[in-house]
Amino acid sequence: MKIVHVTQPVEAGVAVVVLALAGAQLRRGWDVGIACPPGWLADQAGQAGIPVHPWHATRSPGPRTASELRALRRTLHRLRPDVVHLHSSKAGLARLVLRGRVPTLFQPHLWSFGVAEGLLSRACRRWEATASRWTGLLVCVSDDELAAGRRAGVTAPAEVVCNGVDTRHLRPRPKDDDTPTAVCVGRLAHQKGQDLLLRAWPQVLERVPDARLLVVGDGPLRDSLRATGHPNVHWHGHSDAPADFYAQADVVVLPSRAEGMALVPLEAMACGRSVVAFDVEGVRQSLGDAGEVVAPQDTAALAQAIALRLADPELAATEGKRGRVRAEALFDRDRMTDQITTLTEKLVEGRR
Repeated sequence: MKIVHVTQPVEAGVAVVVLALAGAQLRRGWDVGIACPPGWLADQAGQAGIPVHPWHATRSPGPRTASELRALRRTLHRLRPDVVHLHSSKAGLARLVLRGRVPTLFQPHLWSFGVAEGLLSRACRRWEATASRWTGLLVCVSDDELAAGRRAGVTAPAEVVCNGVDTRHLRPRPKDDDTPTAVCVGRLAHQKGQDLLLRAWPQVLERVPDARLLVVGDGPLRDSLRATGHPNVHWHGHSDAPADFYAQADVVVLPSRAEGMALVPLEAMACGRSVVAFDVEGVRQSLGDAGEVVAPQDTAALAQAIALRLADPELAATEGKRGRVRAEALFDRDRMTDQITTLTEKLVEGRR
């Protein structure tokens, strides 16, 4: 089996999933390649012996999109894969040049229309509905994500395969001190909602004055977020070892405005930590009873849920134990890679 994974995001959640899939398929004996821009993913893939084919694509559509797609088409024509796996919305545009001539999996990892607004959101919905005809298999990371696609008119054959994390590497560790600590891990961007968490933070301090917040990540909003100057907030930039920060947490916070199924709650649960999150796609399916889900963008409810766990570490610890069991049973990385690999084989065999 010869497969090429295509992605524009080369860091954080999407890149982690692509690397895990490519590595599992390489170990199975497949001929695996990744087409992506330079960055963390390309570096990690090279170290793992996975060929990387440079694809110099920008994050958002723009004047260069047509030339980016032509370059990708040339790469795929040269490689002649048995199957192409497209990850996230920018790579998903390649269906316009592939047009089903090669068996094609598309994994949105969060629909483009879920983060776009107004006319752009409607245009994204129309595109996804049209691109269904060139999608051999749609792979969604949560039931919510699939339901959103169906509401938008996406009719391609589909399967839900929840994201997975390395539950052998990510394990519960004792907390080093007694300081009530909330941790937020993620790219510093509008979608990830750190601004909403900072809006809630003064209300947390009213209830738990000695609480601290560790913000782990980098991104386009770094400078504006840090300039807010909230007390007891510590900025740590990007980290390739988020488990070190989960180990310091009483509660992990996901304040995102939109997700498909975020990896951070799964990682936090694997590390035995309670999670508080806004009710966006995939969150309820992830958490179960391992934390609390509050209404989207309700910063008062977010503050109350965070403060409750910082003031009651026994509650947080109990939820963390439930989360660990849940992560092992439902969200192990090997289960995810096995499921997608099996679906890929079935798609190609069906075309043959």
